[in-house]
Amino acid sequence: MKKQVLTKCLASGLSVAMLATTLSGCRFGFASDPDDPNEVTAEEPIDTSVDTFQYDTSLSGTSITLLNSKAEIQTALVEMGKAFEEKSGVHVEVMPVTDGDSPYTKVVSLYNSGNPPTLSILDTTDIIALAEEKGADLTGESWTAEAEGYLTEIDGKIYSFPLCIEGRGVIYNGEVIEEALGQPFDPAAIRTQDDFVALLDRLVEAGLDHPISMAKEDWSLGAHHLQYIYETYDGTSDGAAECIELIKNDQLDLTTYDRMDQFLNMFDILMKYNVAYRDPLGADYDEMAIDLADGKTAFWFNGNWAWPNLAEADAEEEDNYGFLPYFLNNDEGDFVNRQIQASPSKQIMLDGIVATEQEQAAAKQFLNWMVFSEIGQQMLVKTCKIIPPFHNNPYEPSDPLSRDIYNQVQAGTAFNASAIVPNDHWAVLGAAMQKYLAGRSDRAELIQSIESYWDDQG
Repeated sequence: MKKQVLTKCLASGLSVAMLATTLSGCRFGFASDPDDPNEVTAEEPIDTSVDTFQYDTSLSGTSITLLNSKAEIQTALVEMGKAFEEKSGVHVEVMPVTDGDSPYTKVVSLYNSGNPPTLSILDTTDIIALAEEKGADLTGESWTAEAEGYLTEIDGKIYSFPLCIEGRGVIYNGEVIEEALGQPFDPAAIRTQDDFVALLDRLVEAGLDHPISMAKEDWSLGAHHLQYIYETYDGTSDGAAECIELIKNDQLDLTTYDRMDQFLNMFDILMKYNVAYRDPLGADYDEMAIDLADGKTAFWFNGNWAWPNLAEADAEEEDNYGFLPYFLNNDEGDFVNRQIQASPSKQIMLDGIVATEQEQAAAKQFLNWMVFSEIGQQMLVKTCKIIPPFHNNPYEPSDPLSRDIYNQVQAGTAFNASAIVPNDHWAVLGAAMQKYLAGRSDRAELIQSIESYWDDQG
């Protein structure tokens, strides 16, 4: 972070404007966040001197297509495809999902036209909806052994390649906290909801009047926030699915469900200390990154995908950023107070309907290349800037948010739970959350909205 005097940051208004970001992430239930697909970032060099991967020369000259729904890595995927083609002779055409389009709708339309992509980067929800009918069975692929714990099974089979791990929580700027309090900040010392509130109160006393940035977007409220009530049922994806089924079948009363109450307690805390408390629905996403980087706030609930926004706001990779859990109660033994959420957020499906055997073989070689080749391993992390779910990948992310999640995954302080919800969940319930955020509804009305939504899904 660029060094700044905290009092100056608090006294001065912000006049810097960031480049607008496109909603390519959480739109349509994505796990990743809006990033600029055309953003120019510094590239880390790739060492191509060692390459022990065994290429199938009979596949040279084959062309495959890759539908990409993760806009922020479009340029990186094109570079990766070129590197793979130089080595294998297989051409990879990377097709971006047009801004504003649903990846699910796009891939279905391509199937309906008889020209589906060979490979499709989709959300887990879409994989579950399409894979048995459209996808090729990948259960026997060798990379599955390297992705243990991050595979999505459908009736005992694997139809998708987990591309990356993404995680979310309360992002902190350690330097701002230390400057305000005049002492080192140890995130591990914050173990409960009360601990978090005590820290917030100390920051307020030190002059940081409202130390939290809070996004108002429906995808943030309806997915990243609200889905904690499912994902913390027991900290697993299976548990999240069970929780949803119980709600749908009226077997789990949200008015008495402890996680619902705990979630709203934490959400109320974030609302109370929100820097945009006067007009929470007028909060600007881009300005939140500036506020956190400049020291107007100390916390921002978000995920590791927010790093490009922070970097645009002059945050640097050497700065002290990381994640606190989404504290739900005061039980130090509860996993939700000790771990952050991190799960495979994007999956790649191989077409099993139209692609020829040659094209399928070339696509499988490309997936194996990303996992087992020295070049592919580097490019996943250094070029695409993602956290790989493959245990054999020796490379670590360079930005502090992804690095913190990577370290927490390695240390076992991250829980792997991903709620599979309908594509309109974030929009419908995000709107209900916006009403609550703005003080236009109470807990009872919000809970009724959630229950009504799931009643309609039955």
